Amino acid sequence: MVNFRRRIGVVAVLITLAGSQAHAADPVANPKLTARIDDLLEQQWQADGIEPTRPTSDAEFLRRVSLDLTGVTPTVSAVRDFLADTDPAKRSKLIDRLLDSRRHAVHFARIWREVMLPSSTNEQFRLGAAAPFERWLEQQFVDNRPYDETVRELLVTTGQVNAVGPALFYQAVQFKPEELAASTSRTFLGVQIQCAQCHDHPFDQWTQKDFWGFAAHFAQLRRPDDVAQFRGLVVDTGTGEVMLPDTDVVVQPRLLDGRHLDEALTAGTRREQLARWLASADNPWFARATVNRVWALLFGRGFVDPVDDFGQHNHPSHPELLDLLARDFADHDFDMRRLLRVLTRTRAYQLSSEVTYDAARRRHAFAAMSVKSLSADQIYDCLQRVTGNRLLSSGPPSSSDVAARRAFLAKFDAPTQQVTEFQGGIPQALAMLNGQVVADASHWEKSDLLVAVTDSPFFSNAERLEILFLAALSRMPTDDERNRFEEYIAVPGGEFEASRRLADVLWALINSSEFILNH
Repeated sequence: MVNFRRRIGVVAVLITLAGSQAHAADPVANPKLTARIDDLLEQQWQADGIEPTRPTSDAEFLRRVSLDLTGVTPTVSAVRDFLADTDPAKRSKLIDRLLDSRRHAVHFARIWREVMLPSSTNEQFRLGAAAPFERWLEQQFVDNRPYDETVRELLVTTGQVNAVGPALFYQAVQFKPEELAASTSRTFLGVQIQCAQCHDHPFDQWTQKDFWGFAAHFAQLRRPDDVAQFRGLVVDTGTGEVMLPDTDVVVQPRLLDGRHLDEALTAGTRREQLARWLASADNPWFARATVNRVWALLFGRGFVDPVDDFGQHNHPSHPELLDLLARDFADHDFDMRRLLRVLTRTRAYQLSSEVTYDAARRRHAFAAMSVKSLSADQIYDCLQRVTGNRLLSSGPPSSSDVAARRAFLAKFDAPTQQVTEFQGGIPQALAMLNGQVVADASHWEKSDLLVAVTDSPFFSNAERLEILFLAALSRMPTDDERNRFEEYIAVPGGEFEASRRLADVLWALINSSEFILNH
């Protein structure tokens, strides 16, 4: 049975190596908005005397946008097809295909799970605790549901018995009003009001009453006797208040714009009233915080950096551009997919990340792309994509696959606040150098990719080398790389020794910085 399954996998790899049919797509983004973004950036570059870097090659763009929108590198056949395509609109059509794919929904569900849940809960996710929450998010992205509707549903959820889903947002912080206030404002409004929990904010406008007035929206939730045994229901009791610390002063619910809630019964619960205001075009923070976060995901840093620290002490680098994108996002029903289409089609997104003498200055001005570190999830999925072992399957992962993924993430994952910060250390280096996942991915008998290219009599060593580069780095080898590696492969010892040396080449490509970074 094992040999039969391997043969099926090898056949699948050979089919994908041969090529694939391109799918038509219908562009829906606004080219005028894309052009306006580039105009504003170019005006700033000229004013600051900054020369933007060169445009990306097709191979660079394909790998970058695939990692950003789907979290995984393209297949060998996808690279070949894209490089051979002469359609001037092929980049726009590629963006549409990626955004319409299931992989996009899976990838963005993981990103937003990391955003919406505290790091301690994300550690629990490695054991499967947050899986229902991620599945809920994934469906939001599959349906391309307006982002404001997703956030409102999260904030007003009443949960389901034995089905945590969005209710995990509340369980993760133990239903504490102060924790919910801090998490909600930071995640959806981009402001750090928790600094005003014990005293007025030292650098911004927020007072202690502002913080506790915001926390009062969550004061009437029923807290389970044992949060660890939470079964999925979020209940508004209609009673409960918050008080300023160390006082008897009750603080009534108040929005961050200073308005108090309508306490009439017809207005709904406190959470419902908060959700209506928070995820709306009338909220001066919601759209700005969201587009700033999405921009940072694509470009490596936001207009406001860090992305969750808007305030009088931290002004945006490009205020006119931030306002333009926020207005457009709200005017188009908070369409996340449309926003991503617009941004990935800009000239700025398609600039090279090549290192120059003034690289930091250029990247800060978005005149060069920042080099971004792949997440642990992305690295694992890219390893599976390279080997052809699992991502080709349309069925659910086996229990052994799930266990292998969790073990890898536990070793490799390292929390960071910036995608431009490399997450690696000694445990991560060891996982890449001699961990089981990488060992299997680069083993001449265990990797479906290596079995396919070495067993097939149709490939020359030069063609085999090309396939390994396309699979691992989404590009052809340079002349120097080709000469060096072909010389290494072409040694006496027969097919067995050649297979082992091809495996060495793949191992070296997997352990290159190019593999674990998004340029």
